[in-house]
Amino acid sequence: MQKYSIKIFILLLTFSSIQFSQTEIGKYAGEFLSLGVGGRALGMGGANVAVANDVTAGYWNPAGLARMDYPQISLMHEEHFGSLVNYNYGAVAIPYGTDMSFGISAIRLSIDGISDTRNAGFDRETGESINLLDPNWQILHPNWGLDKSKITDFSNTDWAFFLTFAKRQSDKFYWGANVKFIRRDIAEFGATGIGFDVGAVYMPYENFSVGANLMDVTTTLLAWDNGRNELISPTAKIGTAYMFEFLGGQITPAVDFDVRFENRQFASQFNLGPVSFDTRLGLEYSFKNIIAFRGGYNDVKQFTIGAGVKLPKLNIDYTFATFNETKANGLPDTHRISLILTLEEPKFLRKSE
Repeated sequence: MQKYSIKIFILLLTFSSIQFSQTEIGKYAGEFLSLGVGGRALGMGGANVAVANDVTAGYWNPAGLARMDYPQISLMHEEHFGSLVNYNYGAVAIPYGTDMSFGISAIRLSIDGISDTRNAGFDRETGESINLLDPNWQILHPNWGLDKSKITDFSNTDWAFFLTFAKRQSDKFYWGANVKFIRRDIAEFGATGIGFDVGAVYMPYENFSVGANLMDVTTTLLAWDNGRNELISPTAKIGTAYMFEFLGGQITPAVDFDVRFENRQFASQFNLGPVSFDTRLGLEYSFKNIIAFRGGYNDVKQFTIGAGVKLPKLNIDYTFATFNETKANGLPDTHRISLILTLEEPKFLRKSE
């Protein structure tokens, strides 16, 4: 019953926004892109802008892709609220020459089996069909009813593809860029968009790094096929990390700040007018580069914990997160598992200068 109610709410909210607006700043138009990827990064609360140095850097900070020395493949599967929302990620990255890397990443988020009640309404007095797009129809029109035999299902599916280029400018400075293609489909409506990200990593001292990723730097346009346009405004991700030796292993604390310009006064940790700020905190303890334990606090006020193990050529990472709201409503917690396969063989090693 809870899943049915959530799907009805998604239906009404989505169709209301699609049909009654034409061109606007979509405050949450690209929200599915903010969920994050990779068990390591998510276990650290998503504080990864200055940390990312593997294939997942194509998402977190394209500059970090230039820090990898072997080709890598990554996969992740995640389920929110039980199996209601399915989130999948896959990426491939390869080093090229002495100082460049290329990568491609794909993200898919889907909600299947959403109940379509638009053509299932009727007036109990006249028997006429009613379009139940108004989310308050039961309160405002008590004489309206719902014919369950006319309810159909559809899916809400979002895709994003990242093409990444990264370059090591010097031993201390790396930079990179993404071209990303977005496709969103809900019932008979669809939208297509293209956006750009630019990132940089600066390492002034050994084991200390500062990173920045300007997402949707030129403002990303999502053009719906019904004439409506949504604009995804830029987001600035800024972070720092430092690694030091401790108890035979390495500890890496990290902190990130997400700066948005969408007037999220009530959906952010703090704001200055239309500019909002969200903090991500992360901590990782890695023992002899074999096993790692992680904890963090992310931008949606979740505490996260995770662990990872490095096998020959394969990294397995797990993350657990929970919302207080999901506990109150009896919904399941969120579990994330990701894999990174590294072709760690001499013939695939990046060329040296």
